[in-house]
Amino acid sequence: MALRKVRVDGDPILRKISKEVTKIDSKLEVLIQDMIETMRYENGIGLASPQVGILKRLIVIDIGEEPIIAINPVIENEEGKIEDIEGCLSVPNLRGKVDRPENIKVKFMNQSGEEVIMNAEGYVARVFCHEIDHLNGILYTDLANEVFDYDPEDDEE
Repeated sequence: MALRKVRVDGDPILRKISKEVTKIDSKLEVLIQDMIETMRYENGIGLASPQVGILKRLIVIDIGEEPIIAINPVIENEEGKIEDIEGCLSVPNLRGKVDRPENIKVKFMNQSGEEVIMNAEGYVARVFCHEIDHLNGILYTDLANEVFDYDPEDDEE
């Protein structure tokens, strides 16, 4: 496993549409493990492969007991709308207020190639939407109702 460089806003790769994963192999497994390690090192809760320079439809989310690995994720249904504050490893020192669905149904493959259909709500739904946007070249700042400066040191006080 290795840490990967997180791309930041201004890097053209973050604005490209990612390609579907067609093969689950050892190369993809290395990418998954590197993404999890990088996300945790950066104190993130989610990471999409374009953020580490790879245009594949792959996201990892770590807000529970085990990380969620979602290959080729698709939001099939969404309900409600709620505004909340978001940040992003690729947009350092900013935060923004973004409207997202309260509930979603998302379909993806896990790393074993099995189809998973998950109903996600609240914060989990928000993280899925945020990470899937990365796969389509969208940053949360594109959707934000308001963007403001953020100093990570304020969290430490």
